[in-house]
Amino acid sequence: MDSTSHLTKDFIRDIIDEDIKNNKYSGRVHTRFPPEPNGYLHIGHAKSICLNFGIAEEYKGLCNLRFDDTNPSKEEQEYVRSIKENVQWLGFNWEDRLYFASDYFDQMYGYALQLVKDGKAYVDDLSAKEISECRGTLTKPGVNSPYRDRSVEENLDLFQRMKNGEFKDGEKVLRAKIDMAHPNFNMRDPIIYRILHATHHNTADKWCIYPMYDWAHGLEDSIENITHSICTLEFENHRPLYDWFLDALGVYHPQQIEFARLNLTYTVMSKRMLLELVEGGCVNGWDDPRLPTISGMRKRGYSPSSIRAFCSRIGVAKVNSMVDFDFLEHCVRDDLNKTSPRFMGVLHPLKVVIENYPEDKVDEMKAINNPEDPDAGTRKVPFTKELYIEQRDFMEDPPKKFYRLAPGREIRFRYAYFVTCNEVIKKNNKIVELRCTIDPATRGGNAPDGRKVKSTIHWVSAAHAIDAEVRLYDRLFTVDNPAGQKDTDFKEFLNPDALEVLKSCKVEPALQKLKPFDRFQFERIGYFCIDPDTNGEKLVINRTVGLRDTWAKIQKKQQQTKKQN
Repeated sequence: MDSTSHLTKDFIRDIIDEDIKNNKYSGRVHTRFPPEPNGYLHIGHAKSICLNFGIAEEYKGLCNLRFDDTNPSKEEQEYVRSIKENVQWLGFNWEDRLYFASDYFDQMYGYALQLVKDGKAYVDDLSAKEISECRGTLTKPGVNSPYRDRSVEENLDLFQRMKNGEFKDGEKVLRAKIDMAHPNFNMRDPIIYRILHATHHNTADKWCIYPMYDWAHGLEDSIENITHSICTLEFENHRPLYDWFLDALGVYHPQQIEFARLNLTYTVMSKRMLLELVEGGCVNGWDDPRLPTISGMRKRGYSPSSIRAFCSRIGVAKVNSMVDFDFLEHCVRDDLNKTSPRFMGVLHPLKVVIENYPEDKVDEMKAINNPEDPDAGTRKVPFTKELYIEQRDFMEDPPKKFYRLAPGREIRFRYAYFVTCNEVIKKNNKIVELRCTIDPATRGGNAPDGRKVKSTIHWVSAAHAIDAEVRLYDRLFTVDNPAGQKDTDFKEFLNPDALEVLKSCKVEPALQKLKPFDRFQFERIGYFCIDPDTNGEKLVINRTVGLRDTWAKIQKKQQQTKKQN
């Protein structure tokens, strides 16, 4: 895979460079991407995927794909499947290193028994609410559970009976015996195992006790001999607990490094919020193109290379920040501009009749497939007496700076002829048709006498046009940080115009050759892709991103300001 390399070194790679220099881990670099299969991956996970798999690739190391499947009540096989597809679609390969936390349940249980035997874990009968109340506050130490001093023999017996299914959900838990006065809340006798009578997607009904994430996470890294365990910043306060577990067990110890997670404007990155949107019917499933999920972005028309470029260009930081959605669109647009074939499509059709063109004549105009790619070649576009243009490309009484088609004005039809509007046909005071003439000498779009026109517009032949439904996607929310609005449900800021469906679009016949997920540009409009809803009876097209690059304009303005200063 030609992955996009990072632009500069970052602090994680600096750490790895130093470790290799000092022969730490015998020079090995072994990372992992450890998603929980409780939802679809989003663009924030893409950053982690690119970082972990990218580092392994750069240092000729290894990267595992491992599912942290410790909570069967929220996990589904559908999520496992989608995550595997997303990682592969982004261009990465875990080869034979596909693992599940559930692969290690027997080993984790054995480690828990070891803690109990060493007097470092105990079975607690307190309820979840009581445990929370006993934890104390930032200024007040926690209170020991009355069951904290049970004997090793009693704890072993109760833990075995928990495993055998003798108790109800929530009736007992296994807790680590650390320090209820510790300044780090995570160290105040955290729960290691809870009782949960639920069928697991991987182990079925073998277990009715399941390890807590904090217990499982560090052990998985240890078991797999991970060298650099790269996590987001919210796990920084959990690192002392991971260290305590591994030290208490005397097992192999990976190095955990935390980095800032990705936050993106005009969307939400919380799985809980995304699940709320999906289950509440606010969007059409996890792969809705309005969502920041990788599946949604693929359906919207984002390319894997554009997402990898975005993740590379935003870099790796130690402090959380917000990335502008405009920059993501800039990266997508920059990539698609180089790779997308061009077509003509009319989203809001207005009929044009060329009065001096033969009734039955069909001419084939030579059109460039991609001016950015000299190897892309050309195609033939049919030109006939009746055509469609965009409604916005005509004005009956245009303002001074409107240069497109108007009564009596000559403009260029892309790849075709100079054309002049002679008559406007109306019905119920609405423009329904234009009567125009072409200059036959301007075939191909150039005048032999050298005269110029101020505008070029696109068109499609009415006789050859394919009907299409075009879905125009926009930002999901109306505010840049919907998750950060105090005392207000984030769904209150959903953008009612995030999806507009146009059912009467006309596109050139060459689009019939495209397959679902194929990406292209409609000239003068934007970048689009074929939606998988497309079938033999209906062509469905999704807008990926418009042609207007707000971010590029911002950057240009900033550069000009720097020069002036």
